[in-house]
Amino acid sequence: MNQRPHDKNRYHGFEQGPIRPPSEAGSLLVRVTRNCPWNHCAFCPVYKGARFSVRPEAHVIDDIDALHRHVETLKGLADGSGHILRQDINARIQGLAAHEQQAFGAALNWYAGGMRAIFLQDANSLVVKPDQLIRILRHLRSRFPWVDRITSYARSHTIARISDDHLRQMREAGLNRVHIGLESGSDAVLSRVRKGVDKRTQIKAGRKVKKAGIELSEYVMPGLGGKDLSRDHALETADALNQINPDFIRLRTLAIPGGIPLAEEHRSGRFVKLNDIDMGREIRLFIESLKGITSMIVSDHILNLFEEVQGRLPEAKSDILAVLDRFLDLSPQDQCRFQVGRRLGLFSRLVDMNSPKRLAKVDAFCAQHGVTADNVDGMVDEMMKRFI
Repeated sequence: MNQRPHDKNRYHGFEQGPIRPPSEAGSLLVRVTRNCPWNHCAFCPVYKGARFSVRPEAHVIDDIDALHRHVETLKGLADGSGHILRQDINARIQGLAAHEQQAFGAALNWYAGGMRAIFLQDANSLVVKPDQLIRILRHLRSRFPWVDRITSYARSHTIARISDDHLRQMREAGLNRVHIGLESGSDAVLSRVRKGVDKRTQIKAGRKVKKAGIELSEYVMPGLGGKDLSRDHALETADALNQINPDFIRLRTLAIPGGIPLAEEHRSGRFVKLNDIDMGREIRLFIESLKGITSMIVSDHILNLFEEVQGRLPEAKSDILAVLDRFLDLSPQDQCRFQVGRRLGLFSRLVDMNSPKRLAKVDAFCAQHGVTADNVDGMVDEMMKRFI
């Protein structure tokens, strides 16, 4: 919600932003900032046309207090096993104003999920003044002392400018995981997609987070280099991560929906998108080039073709490479079937192709829509756009 300048200090009620990482699906969402302070990345469809603002600290505190009240109410409604009757929930909702109903709904979803984690929204909550964020974190911990994790997105450019002492204080106040969209370690790729940061700064920021004792998730975007920079993207990204050794490396395959700057580059032919086969080769080169680190590789997004490309390095490296090799060694027809089956939600692992029932559904879909190994790339692109 964007506020007009003349009423920016007026509290309009509880807020939540539009996105969070898949790993934060069960987290309580607390909005500290609105939208993205950078908002120039050519591959990102989120926040375009939206103005960035920092929510007043008092408003964030009011949200936290509202959530706390509703959580306490839910605890009071629960029986000995933690179950709450639907009629009791409905009766409670009906007595609330509209903005309070939204806060109650957020508290209810969190209660149902076990109340173990909190995520600070939106795209870069660490951009607020450190002392302000530390006070918000301390308030969260005072209201919800039992949580295991408080997490936020952050830009490398922002973290690189925060002092080590402030990062340490944030960790002590409760921030124990940060998600960074590294996307690429290639300066050529970072410049082309207008990421607003270079490889050196990405490495500096990642190391600072680790030094502060905060868990670090670095996001990598396979395909972001296009055809011409694919190899550079894979090798330079692996090199950057080898120097950081993050706790998690999370894969988010590039998709190009309409309305983003990269879509025009793609239409004009200035950016040539990788197909799934080339993407598999790029990911293989990337994984093969990760050396001397103990990161957990995670492929937990529907955009990713290879959900089973997952495991902790270095032990899982050979198994991950074997998965990619098995796909790349398939016949073009079977590669096509797996691509379609994965995007239909029928396959999550290559072994799922051994199911005659699932395979028959894929073959029926391909026959109905005329999908073949020769034209599957276009169909996959359209299906991926719907996931964004």
